[in-house]
Amino acid sequence: MTPVNPHPLKTRLAVFAFADVADYSRHMADDSLATVSAWAQLREGVLLDNIDSFSGRAVSMAGDALLVEFSSAVGAVNWALQVQAKLRERQMSKRLSLRIGINIDDVHDDGRTFQSEGVVVAARIQQFAAPGEVITTKLVADLVRGRTSAVFRSLGTPTLKNIERPIRLFSVSASNAAAPLVRPHTSWSSRPSLAVLPFEDPGGDSQQRYFAEGITEEIITGVSRSRAMFVVARNSTLQFNDQSKSQKEIAASLGVKYLLTGVIRRGGDRLRISTELVDVDYGQTVWAERYDGKTTDLFEFQDSIASSIVATLEPKVLKAETQRLGARPTDSLDAYDCVLRGLSEFYRVEEPGYLNASELFARAVTLDSAYAQAHAYLAWSLNFVIAEGYSKDIARDRKRSIDHARVAVDLDAEDAFNLAVRGHVLSLLEGRPYEALDLLEDAVRLNENLPLAWALSAVSYAYIGNGDEARERLLNVSRLTPYDPLNFFFWAASGLSEFVAGRYDEAIAVLLRTRSIKPNFRAGLRLLAASLALDGQQARAQEIAAELVKLDPGFSISDFMSWYPLREPESRERLVLGLSSAGLPK
Repeated sequence: MTPVNPHPLKTRLAVFAFADVADYSRHMADDSLATVSAWAQLREGVLLDNIDSFSGRAVSMAGDALLVEFSSAVGAVNWALQVQAKLRERQMSKRLSLRIGINIDDVHDDGRTFQSEGVVVAARIQQFAAPGEVITTKLVADLVRGRTSAVFRSLGTPTLKNIERPIRLFSVSASNAAAPLVRPHTSWSSRPSLAVLPFEDPGGDSQQRYFAEGITEEIITGVSRSRAMFVVARNSTLQFNDQSKSQKEIAASLGVKYLLTGVIRRGGDRLRISTELVDVDYGQTVWAERYDGKTTDLFEFQDSIASSIVATLEPKVLKAETQRLGARPTDSLDAYDCVLRGLSEFYRVEEPGYLNASELFARAVTLDSAYAQAHAYLAWSLNFVIAEGYSKDIARDRKRSIDHARVAVDLDAEDAFNLAVRGHVLSLLEGRPYEALDLLEDAVRLNENLPLAWALSAVSYAYIGNGDEARERLLNVSRLTPYDPLNFFFWAASGLSEFVAGRYDEAIAVLLRTRSIKPNFRAGLRLLAASLALDGQQARAQEIAAELVKLDPGFSISDFMSWYPLREPESRERLVLGLSSAGLPK
């Protein structure tokens, strides 16, 4: 006799809302007890409070996430918007903030458990939400439109992990809600603004236009991740395809300072794409580059061009903006100008430059305390002030760097630069490279075209003794930005990765490049002296050690190793041996 299943399988339609705490691992690392308590209060007092009135019920509460089932799409959306509004009203978002994803799908329910791909989709899409944001699928948006006051904004069809079909996403906001908080720099008249015009393809027919359009869209999507530039949406630039307006007319119509243009030329199976970044106000070409490839590698070629341009654009625009400041009176500085002036000082890589940069970044924070990247830049510069031996009060500057790095992420946890700086400060100044890697991985995930994120993650991998992984990550840096003003730092990071792996000859080669560009960069000199000594080049090692002592008369191996976060014991022993063999004081 066939046993009767006491819980027969039923299929029904349900709406799922998946709520997740943004940056939970970082909060736990900073203060686990307070974080667990805050999440419990938020969950019980905000998310689950009055949930019945929206026809919802909690299905799962695991870790920092909550899965809620609703019988109505309208109820799910209204609940999510109310939750985010309550968090803003209570100002709890400064402590914990939520991302919420909503989807609808069939559920297979046996009375005890239920399964649905819709739950997986809801969990996946919330990862594309900014802290404090609600995101839905197109099906939910279509069901809710006209039945509630919510406003929907298309986010396109990003790739969802392990979900093969395209799913269009929408950001949701209440019609009576205050305008979403914009990044401070996008409201300043001095902000760098950019439009990427449709690439020209004079040799291609209409059926092949997708390639030019794909290049344009990939670049706009990538550059839009930057918090340092304002980028005009693609739909606004399409109107200038196949038109004969001058660049000044186009820039005036779009309200931008910079235009990126491109031309595609074909010859047999060869492709050549020429790009040009123009400062329209000054009528000058800021940067131009040419890319060559094959039509057989079309999409790989497209991705390579887009990532290279995206990685290059921000530093080129920032450099041009810095040069603009030369004609401005000092007493007219605003926060953004302070950051640009601070960057120009920072890249001098010497004591006055570091200290001046820190003062300018501190002024930017004073002028606009909500400017997240200004906090990150201040933390970044103080990190160099300490590591290069210029700090007059290490304990004070260390605390300032840590505090401002944390504030930067609290203000904008979706900025890869902020996360990268916070991770490096956590690694170097707090001696916690293992924990830092979580933040640095998030930075790379958010913006895979940010060279600094790859470089700083490589440094932390070197600190824990994984020189091979560090080396692989630094290959991304050299591909993305071969002429970056921070190359001296990237080469020093490469030297550290090779040293940790025991490849002293390769460490020496890249560290000599650092020395040729920035002879006073102490981090490079320390590693170079140790590498030369362990490679048997005692005389040269002693010469470098003498240069280091001249720059830093109070240097001692014991003091240096007391804070240097190299964690792998064998690497630490070799570094101490190398420094000692070079003749540096113990």
